[in-house]
Amino acid sequence: MDAVTFGVLGPVTAERGGDPLALKGPRHRAVLARLVLARRRTVPVARLVEDLWEAPPPRAVGAVRTFVGDLRRALEPDRAPRAPARLLVTEGPGYVLRAAPGAVDAWRFETAVAEADRGPAARAPDRIRAALEEWRGPAYAEFGAARWARGERTRLTELRLRAVERRAELLVDLGRAAEAVPDLDAHLSGHPWREEAWRLLALALYRTGRQGDALAVLRRARARLAGHLGLDPGPRLRRLEAGILAQDPELDPPGAPADAAARLWASATEAYDRTVAAGAHARLESAVGLLRGLAVTGGDGLEAAREHRTTAIEAAEETGDAELTARVIGAYDVPANWTRGDDPEAARRIVEAAERTLAALPPDAAADAARCRLLATVALESRGVRSERGPRAAAEAERIARRLDDPSLLAFALNAVFMQSCTRAGLAPRRDALGAELVALGTRNGLVNHTVLGHLVRLQARSALADLDAADEHAAAAERLAARHDRPLVAVFTDWYRALRLAVTGSPYGTAAAAYRSAAARLDGAGMPGLERGLLPLALLGLRLAHGRPADVDPGEDWGPYRPWAEPFALLADGRTAEARTALAALPQPPPDLLYEALCCAEAALALRLGDRPALERVRERLLPAAGEIAGAGSGLLTFGPVDDWLAAIGRAPAH
Repeated sequence: MDAVTFGVLGPVTAERGGDPLALKGPRHRAVLARLVLARRRTVPVARLVEDLWEAPPPRAVGAVRTFVGDLRRALEPDRAPRAPARLLVTEGPGYVLRAAPGAVDAWRFETAVAEADRGPAARAPDRIRAALEEWRGPAYAEFGAARWARGERTRLTELRLRAVERRAELLVDLGRAAEAVPDLDAHLSGHPWREEAWRLLALALYRTGRQGDALAVLRRARARLAGHLGLDPGPRLRRLEAGILAQDPELDPPGAPADAAARLWASATEAYDRTVAAGAHARLESAVGLLRGLAVTGGDGLEAAREHRTTAIEAAEETGDAELTARVIGAYDVPANWTRGDDPEAARRIVEAAERTLAALPPDAAADAARCRLLATVALESRGVRSERGPRAAAEAERIARRLDDPSLLAFALNAVFMQSCTRAGLAPRRDALGAELVALGTRNGLVNHTVLGHLVRLQARSALADLDAADEHAAAAERLAARHDRPLVAVFTDWYRALRLAVTGSPYGTAAAAYRSAAARLDGAGMPGLERGLLPLALLGLRLAHGRPADVDPGEDWGPYRPWAEPFALLADGRTAEARTALAALPQPPPDLLYEALCCAEAALALRLGDRPALERVRERLLPAAGEIAGAGSGLLTFGPVDDWLAAIGRAPAH
């Protein structure tokens, strides 16, 4: 039987013969990751309990033993009953993972980087490049918030960044500066504070006869360092700038006489410029591909992707090439199923860049695919914002994608249409149809991420339509795909769905509230602030109202974007009725997102308590299209109870 190999340079994995092993839930993965991190040393059970839970449950030790038992069955399926384990072994007060030195990608990476400098210099760049290919995302990707992983993640990340720069340094020293330029370009687009990388890029450009570009890089370095860190360039960068301006012979390529080098670079500049420009463009597009892969890991990967995406777009725009910029913007087709953005300012900048690029694209049909992706991006990044542009852009992207008959393009466009499908109440059937098409399209064409998206969209829609059996099926299907393809964020949504299910099916208040709190804990470190902020208190408010309990709003909690709907309840509780009426009158129409109906019901609850008939009529008009649905359940996360109950309560309210 093939040996088991482990991966921690990205999401945590275990494989045998290239086939992934089923590691069950996140805590199983956490136990495995913690044992890998220990490097063949024993980890006591007490330490595992401490690392897995901030407040350990009463049977935490038994749970750890269960996780270990499940892992052993996955790692050694052919082990006879009661035969001693050979890989995940009980030792003293805990457990040890006896993985072979070459069985863990992080260990192989460290060994390869260390050995590269001990072997022949000419072979070292290729050895380091092969080592860097071990990385699939941030180290221990799904455990970015875990204290036990923090130090190791930082150490491995720094080692990777230094390896990129060491490879570039070797190429420059070996007279292969042209090969170093594209990689350094991509490296700096994601890590603009790396001063040594700026120095190497400028030196590599100078040694390929591009003195002007080298000086431009140094000017960019000065601006970026000041912008990110508030620092001036260090002495090595300043010395390099002075040397380039003086055309210092010490900066010439090694082993080349100055005059011969000058003739060589003068004759080769034009051809080289074309080659490197193409390489740099390709690297920009590759960088976005990496960001796309990071985003689906959640946690630090999603945050890093979001942070560096705008940097890549800015770099593309700096080239003045509209078609390149369109590809860089449109390549980030990461499926999204939450209709509120995580970073409104970054979204605004991306929309503006996409609109500028749309205006600059040639009008011919050859640019239609790029135009479709830009329009889909505008719609996706405009989610949760009430405007005419978002829905129009989504509809136009869908028309182009259907005409071009490109499955991946259509999946991207349908995601954009979904993001703009919350402009009013009662649109769950429309979203259900979109989800069904995404599932069929993704399954037929091997688009795993969009297949998962389709199942989550249908989970949300069927929940709104009170069809929990179908919602259960879509939750299970999404989880199966997530386990097979390492999509940890899926569990965040399915955990919330199961809490919602308890609330919808009339479970005791305490049971449903505990489930919501447990689901909220999964959001910590998931990298989705647009989902996380204010969600738990809003869910508990809906649960209290649906159970006929007092609102009990704590204004000291982080209500995030839902504070305008929460504060009037607190004012009422303090007896400040006039101020509550003023706050109710000032409420805006809820944003066009999946919580539209829920916030309408919160407004209805306020208006009922205050006897505000105009407000009740306004809410009734908004809620009527969703008659028969479960309010808020279209989010797949929370509920304010049946819409019909709220309409009936509004109808019974006094007319005065």
